[in-house]
Amino acid sequence: MQMTDPLEEIEWRLDAGQVPYRAALAEQDARNAAIAAGDARELVWLLEHPPVYTAGTSAAAGDLLDPRFDVVETGRGGKYTYHGPGQRIGYVLLDLNKRGKDVRCFVHSLEGWVIATLADFGIESWRAEGRVGIWTRGADGQEAKIGAIGVRVRRWVTMHGFAVNIEPDLTHFSGIVPCGIAEFGVTSLKELGVELAPGAFDEALRARAGDFLAALEKVAALP
Repeated sequence: MQMTDPLEEIEWRLDAGQVPYRAALAEQDARNAAIAAGDARELVWLLEHPPVYTAGTSAAAGDLLDPRFDVVETGRGGKYTYHGPGQRIGYVLLDLNKRGKDVRCFVHSLEGWVIATLADFGIESWRAEGRVGIWTRGADGQEAKIGAIGVRVRRWVTMHGFAVNIEPDLTHFSGIVPCGIAEFGVTSLKELGVELAPGAFDEALRARAGDFLAALEKVAALP
């Protein structure tokens, strides 16, 4: 029996270089409209950005401590987030008109995709009640954020997605209160002793993509 690639209808785009945040945001806006109009395929886009702080719709001015990098207001949910080299960004543009109009399920499934992928590298991570993002034990044994989640849904097509700390400069997070949560730190795979070959995280994400899409299909199949 021939197996069907769950991603065959979705464009899977990998950028090895750094894509400026504003350019990526403009491309997402255009792709969102094209998907909604039926003129383009859905998209999973993996990339990195030059250092940038982004403000979500609930960002508080007091959480921007040191605007040493470009600060961009964006339409995603959440507060301030840092993006930069060594962090893998996943922009996920899917049509919920055909995958189930349940934003909570989409976010939960997106989190599960990241958690399962991190587990493939020996990193136990989890959701935390009342705290957005993906959490694990930092090098000091205290709970720390290893991944950020932020989405926007327009015309029932998703935008933005997740960011996972592979080996970023963690001092860059000190310019903000990440996601408005001051009492917990941030960590990375490298800080936890996991060093990855180029492309390894992308390959692991793709291997887990079928489970992510299957979770959405269960919702779409409900009456």
